[in-house]
Amino acid sequence: MDAQVAALLLSPPVLALLGLCVGSFLNVVVHRLPLMLERGWKLDSAELLGVKIDEPPAVTLSTPRSRCPSCKHQIAWHENIPVLGYLRLRGRCSACKSRISPRYPFVEILTGVLFAAAAWRFGAQPITLLWCAFFAVLVALAGIDWDTTLLPDNLTLPLLWAGLVAAALGWTIPIASALWGVVAGYLSLWTVYWLFKLVTGKEGMGYGDFKLLAALGAWLGAQMILPIVLAASILGAIVGIAMKISGALREGRYVPFGPFLAGAGIVVTLAGPARVLDWLGWA
Repeated sequence: MDAQVAALLLSPPVLALLGLCVGSFLNVVVHRLPLMLERGWKLDSAELLGVKIDEPPAVTLSTPRSRCPSCKHQIAWHENIPVLGYLRLRGRCSACKSRISPRYPFVEILTGVLFAAAAWRFGAQPITLLWCAFFAVLVALAGIDWDTTLLPDNLTLPLLWAGLVAAALGWTIPIASALWGVVAGYLSLWTVYWLFKLVTGKEGMGYGDFKLLAALGAWLGAQMILPIVLAASILGAIVGIAMKISGALREGRYVPFGPFLAGAGIVVTLAGPARVLDWLGWA
């Protein structure tokens, strides 16, 4: 690729626009992937038990067309333009005037900002697109976990393997660091999980958290596991306390850890390992 063309196509403004479009798709993933998985689980369970059930409606990432959940109005293409469509509709359905969640433009803007940040952090080179994909998967996982307390293997495992392959090809970190990052990421939370369960008799987190941290280790290396866990724990504690005080966190419910792991992974990536270790005084 010509250097000038690469500098243009991989510049922060262009990647920010790409991020807005990808963010619009991520909203679909966050909403529909859990529905797709739930449908598959129901059908598999019915087949295993030998019982007949009413087959749940088929849902994919592309079908059916997006509709208003209140009045079933089919959303037009121009209403789906990232951010601008929401602003043009003033956050309301064009048919029934029901409120549209502000999370839709938030995810679009967040993804656009992250893509632009990737361009700033890694420069005008093809590997930047790989890091953009890394950020996009983390945004999707954070949204799904926040809604459902589920971190699907459909996303965590491909993210893990992509990190290992990228390291093996020499695109990110040394493969040894990536492999040990996977081991350290998984075993660290697995150990905490079992210690907590032995002491309290309760499960403090899910296996999806282990896999997500292992995936982050594949991309960032073993030395970043502890900083990620520390940052995620602090963020989770702050948000959990704030929600408890405001009444948003009901009794018996908990805040999923996945979104904070994803957020901490993004922060560490953009800051860079050397700067993170320097902040902690470990350099």
